[in-house]
Amino acid sequence: MERKVGIVGAGVSGLLACKYILSKGFHPIVFESQSSIGGVWTKALETTKLQTPKPFYQFSDFAWPSFVTEYFPDKHVVLDYVEAYAKHFHLLNHIKFNTKVAGIEYEGPRDEEIQSWSLWGGTGEPFSSRGKWKLIAEDLNTLSTEIYQVDFVIFCVGRFSGLPNIPEFPPNKGPEAFHGKVIHSMDYAAMDDEKAAEFIKGKRVIVVGFQKSALHIAMECCSANGVENPCTVLYRTAHWHLPDYLPWGFSLAYMYLNRFSELMVHKPSEGFLLGLLATILTPLRWAYSKFVESDIKRKLHLAKHGMVPTHSFLHEISSCLTSTVPEKFYDKVEDGEIKLKKAPSFSFCDNGVMVEDETVPIEADVVILATGFKGEKKLKDMFVSQTFQNFIVGSPDAATPLYRECIQPRIPQLAVIGYSESIANLYTSEIRCRWLAELLDGTFKLPSIEETEKDVRKWDEYLKQYSGGYYRRKCIGALHVWYNDQLCKDMGWNPRRKKGLFAEFFEPYGPLDYVPS
Repeated sequence: MERKVGIVGAGVSGLLACKYILSKGFHPIVFESQSSIGGVWTKALETTKLQTPKPFYQFSDFAWPSFVTEYFPDKHVVLDYVEAYAKHFHLLNHIKFNTKVAGIEYEGPRDEEIQSWSLWGGTGEPFSSRGKWKLIAEDLNTLSTEIYQVDFVIFCVGRFSGLPNIPEFPPNKGPEAFHGKVIHSMDYAAMDDEKAAEFIKGKRVIVVGFQKSALHIAMECCSANGVENPCTVLYRTAHWHLPDYLPWGFSLAYMYLNRFSELMVHKPSEGFLLGLLATILTPLRWAYSKFVESDIKRKLHLAKHGMVPTHSFLHEISSCLTSTVPEKFYDKVEDGEIKLKKAPSFSFCDNGVMVEDETVPIEADVVILATGFKGEKKLKDMFVSQTFQNFIVGSPDAATPLYRECIQPRIPQLAVIGYSESIANLYTSEIRCRWLAELLDGTFKLPSIEETEKDVRKWDEYLKQYSGGYYRRKCIGALHVWYNDQLCKDMGWNPRRKKGLFAEFFEPYGPLDYVPS
């Protein structure tokens, strides 16, 4: 009997899941709430470019077209590449567009029995004759609802879309107190180029946030208004935004994306010798970080602008917070077109925003909140069952508990792809989808729930050690080779993918290293 696999989302992770599920003879049904594929790329700001060097953001079996020569292609080129991949592997026929999954419900053993299991799904198998998932799907065109029953569910909903994170404010000090307009960056990105330009033209704009979206919106405000109406950027924490990937002319990939660099970091389940080596190499790890930091400070004149972060670059890359700063961003700061304002907290007043410990408001006509998304809540709300909601969120003082960043061992017949971050999310999602396809095909089984939860706790300890307060982002950026090693071993692959000892330890690992031999 043909197994049906429901895939929620047709972004990059959803397309990869569909492709590899098909390769094992299963029947994928992809649900996409938008009218096209591409996920976050379909709603990216006009000025958005690829943040990851192109060689690290590619499908292992589908090369970039030869005419794409830019190292960081713009959003249109990236979207064309993703669409070409979907067409090449005939994935579009499996996608139900304009269809939103409102919730999923497990039809099988009762919660009491599920909580007593010692193996994933009760038997350790990915499928069960006793249980299926019911997906409640809404057609956004006809507003009708249809129920689908599938043998397995894969969430590919991502964490940077859908449910905006709006800061909480004291009574009468939130957006309702402001006489201007307040929107989230998601709403700004959803506007077409002409409407977005009109929205900010001639306005005093405040952008709240200091990550990729905030920086790009600030640059678009500069293009629209210049120095006549400077854009104010409110930020809590300065970050090590990269001017390029060549600190002092040396490739960042050779510093942080190879096996040697990971010898300097304490790893989950590393053993005594590797732990000792990571401790011995601590001074070198510190030197690496200072080397990159000094180059960023030099090129962007961070000290002059009071924007030198207090944390290390290793902390930045371990939290997947690295991004390239838009070209000439700090030139705009120098010229007065962008004003940077540190604001640990702020509130609204009738004519703008009031920064903590200051008595004069920053006047504005428009406030754009580039304050991220509620990824955990979006994941939690997909479940009808309160029990499964609690399982997927986990402990309040731990990150979302996913074994191999894919499986919640107490939720049967379900996986999550694309939630945990890395330096190159396409590359990481692809090897996860291959791992999951092999799991569904019976190539290997998961350990007991006790063992998987022990492994999850070890990774959580690593995240807290190196990511600090950003541990919930579940970033494997500084350990992507070690992480991929675990997946390779599960699948029965040789984790050593290079030719020769020098290449194995010092050359960067990328998507093409995991092409099946």
